[in-house]
Amino acid sequence: MLNLILEILAVITAIIYLVLAAKLNVKCWYAAIISSLIFFYIYTDAKLIMEAYLQIFYIVMSIYGWTQWKKHKSNSIKFTIMRWSKYKHFAAISFIIFISLISKELLNKYTNAEFAFIDSVTSWGAVITTYMVAKKIIENWFYWFVIDSILVGLFIFKGLYFTAALFVIYLFIIIIGYKSWKEKLISAHD
Repeated sequence: MLNLILEILAVITAIIYLVLAAKLNVKCWYAAIISSLIFFYIYTDAKLIMEAYLQIFYIVMSIYGWTQWKKHKSNSIKFTIMRWSKYKHFAAISFIIFISLISKELLNKYTNAEFAFIDSVTSWGAVITTYMVAKKIIENWFYWFVIDSILVGLFIFKGLYFTAALFVIYLFIIIIGYKSWKEKLISAHD
């Protein structure tokens, strides 16, 4: 029962994070920290090792994102939404695949992790994508859509139904977030 309550609380704070991030509200990072702390426990219990330790990264990146967004707001420096070149995307995706293959081998050899490759790809993909959010790279929304689509199936299979529902909700919020950021990107260039 405690796990179910914690999962629901993690889901609620995760939704708050994404809604606030889509609105470019710096308070999104507080919700991210709370959600990540709870999900660390949930994923550890579900033997999704990479997803669990990804939560520690999320906490660190939430602090980084908060400082980046706060610094630019307080210094009146315009912190604009940007795009990455095709080369940067190629490099990012290549890194995700390469490091995921290594992680899969290590997880299979040294842990009782389940779905090691999927867990690795989604986790390393999330590492890159979280950095993209902190830097306000608009394509982060495409990366999240792919990652979260994969995770919906994984969480259903693991019996984490509220978390799977969260990621379905994420898919809709991702579309809204992308449209919101795209409007701001276009208006910044007008």
